[in-house]
Amino acid sequence: MDVAQLLSRITSLPEYAGQLEHLEELPERPAQYASPAAALPTDIARLLASHGIESLYSHQVAALSAAREGRDAVVVTGTASGKTLCYNLPILESVVSDSESRALYLFPTKALAQDQLKGLLGLVADDAEMAKRVRPGVYDGDTPTAQRRRIRNEANLVLTNPDMLHAGILPYHPKWSTLFADLRYIVVDEVHTYRGILGAHVAAVLRRLDRVCRHYGSNPVYLAASATIANPGELVSSLLGRDVEVIDNDGSPRGRKYFALWNPMPLGSDALARRSANDDAVTWLTEAMEAGGQALAFTRTRQAAELVHRYSRQRLTERHSPLADNVRAYRGGYLPNERREMEQDLFAGRLRGVATTNALELGIDIGSLDVAILVGYPGTIASCWQQAGRSGRRTDDSLAVLLAGNEPVDQYLLRHPEYFFAQSPEHAVVDPNNPYVLAKHLKAAAFELPLTAADLEQFGPLAEPIAGVLADERQLAKVDQQYFCPGGQNPAVGVSLRHMSDNTFSIVLLKHTRISRDLYTSGSPPLVDDSHEVIANVDSISAPELVYPEAVYLHAGETYLVRELDLNGKVAYVERRETDYYTQAVLESNVLVTKPRDESSALPTAEVGYGELDVSWQTVAFKKIKFDTRENIGLGPVDIPAQNLATTGAWVAPRDEIRTALKAEGLRTSEGICGMRNLAVVALPFVAMCDSRDIGGVVDAKNLGRSTMILYDRYPGGLGYCQKGFEHIEQLLAICLEMVADCPCEDGCPSCVGLPNLRPAIHSDPDLTRGHPIPNKRATQRLLELLLGRPASVTDASQTTSAAT
Repeated sequence: MDVAQLLSRITSLPEYAGQLEHLEELPERPAQYASPAAALPTDIARLLASHGIESLYSHQVAALSAAREGRDAVVVTGTASGKTLCYNLPILESVVSDSESRALYLFPTKALAQDQLKGLLGLVADDAEMAKRVRPGVYDGDTPTAQRRRIRNEANLVLTNPDMLHAGILPYHPKWSTLFADLRYIVVDEVHTYRGILGAHVAAVLRRLDRVCRHYGSNPVYLAASATIANPGELVSSLLGRDVEVIDNDGSPRGRKYFALWNPMPLGSDALARRSANDDAVTWLTEAMEAGGQALAFTRTRQAAELVHRYSRQRLTERHSPLADNVRAYRGGYLPNERREMEQDLFAGRLRGVATTNALELGIDIGSLDVAILVGYPGTIASCWQQAGRSGRRTDDSLAVLLAGNEPVDQYLLRHPEYFFAQSPEHAVVDPNNPYVLAKHLKAAAFELPLTAADLEQFGPLAEPIAGVLADERQLAKVDQQYFCPGGQNPAVGVSLRHMSDNTFSIVLLKHTRISRDLYTSGSPPLVDDSHEVIANVDSISAPELVYPEAVYLHAGETYLVRELDLNGKVAYVERRETDYYTQAVLESNVLVTKPRDESSALPTAEVGYGELDVSWQTVAFKKIKFDTRENIGLGPVDIPAQNLATTGAWVAPRDEIRTALKAEGLRTSEGICGMRNLAVVALPFVAMCDSRDIGGVVDAKNLGRSTMILYDRYPGGLGYCQKGFEHIEQLLAICLEMVADCPCEDGCPSCVGLPNLRPAIHSDPDLTRGHPIPNKRATQRLLELLLGRPASVTDASQTTSAAT
């Protein structure tokens, strides 16, 4: 599409008042081709030619060369750069040269595995000879029982996810002996998603996989693919426990891309409020569609995706546009068949506009798009470029637009575009030696095969002492210098690799209301007529925030009233009801120190402790929000149990002398603690080898009677991250001080003191939570200096002298 024409169209609208604050032009890039040292087999060259591929990009040839020579590699190139061929080419070569050769593909989601299956089948569909040789199959929790045996016995390309490999394949490896004996390649796609706690679990699963492969006499080559991150080689080496080659010379062509930074206009005379980014997303989405383009609008929550879809369809309908039926919402919770249909319609061009969550951020093939609209800063630079990369999947011009929200971080980026475009993507952190994770996987490994000294060495230096402890606790049995798993139950079944609960609630549409009013006390779901149907699902963490009684559930742009929520049966019953409002959950959260375990004297100026915590959150009420105007037209109570996370954490409570010293300088202790908490959440990964998403932090005064920074592990039982922070509290706070002191900003910014970590409902409309100010940088820096016994910074002293002069 003509990007310049679309920009002119937008800026010519009556409501345009200078919202386009910055336009960055990223130049086009020509393709760089290369030829492999040895020509591709005739069958494969013919197959590629039938799909219009006559030459290979330089990075594809580099990946092929590494695979041929048996070198593990990770490909790090842009969106739509042909990464899939980087691992499919050597796999197809091996299948052509050896009919017994097999490959295992690991994807982070079921949807990606299904998408890759579709791609493989489409690649060989018109070539009868290759279709006989290439026999792919998806093996995951959705695979029908009748197909599982056939996939195990006949598929030579098995597509799955780490969760299924962990609990459903490795523990039953004798059934997969043919696969493991002939395994030549292991693909690990979207490897940047395996960070933090998930990454620690996946690292252990991959070591178990290596061990089973050796048992059957194979030594497969790893082929990984990643979005752009700062340390791909370090991440993949940590996951695999072996060195990898980084291939990042992106040879794919890229058309000229424009990146616009757009600031919604102020609301009247209120300088602190701006028009909703959702409203501007509707304008951008509909104008792009009517200009002949195909566009994605990335929202931050499920509810926002539904609202943008609803408003866009409404606007197109009012204009009598035939495009009103060509816009949809795409998010988690939709049924798999519904999502697959939308993906196919996007790829075929039948859908012209989609409002989506980050569910479409990963590499599902949805074809070539013209415009990517980011409705609010998604939280990381890497995610920004992933989402922006969804447009420009050809050599044509394309456009990405960041619509700033009312949050300070969004506004900071628009004031400082050079910061946004100069920032490198973030580092991905993983700790394969986490003792909590290792203890779980060593039991699983011992169930699969007896653990030897050589095996323990592969799991890292902590594996042997952990195995000894497990043996002392009779969770493992040691016989002749080998460890066995006692009992016949698979220990992997009770170990989830991810943060969120695996439990899901079904959302059932009531066509005939036959539901008992004593549902909560009966403990059993009511009889449901056969005509009722499941329209969606939701994870158990999100259910109390989305489908509480009397909530309005938005689905495909329509409103459904929640009649009952059956917590025992894990079902939410809804009925179709046209309303002029939607609902927003009101949450209460609490952190309670339940059992202090240890305290430290490392900081004489503060109380420092570590112990067990109970983190709870609960939907206590809901607001009725009128469509379009966002007026609050009502409030209702919600009576459902709180959700709890029993975990471990550390805390720092400055003593009264610190409070007095800050007050004497005209600074607020509360702001300093808030800034310190934000810095600590970012700094702790350097000390504890975790990801910032693995930990939480609050400022609380209830537990110790004065303002306290509390950090906690976001995982049941804890994973030792905050314990390391407690044990190295001086180092942790010194890193915090260095971060805030080295930042060139004057008053505080997202790179130093950050933002208050307030937790709204995770799937709600973000426009209904006003932005909060960035904590005071000076208060934060002085608090850290006083806690560490450091003198006031030279910069501050010079500022004081200058002011006096």
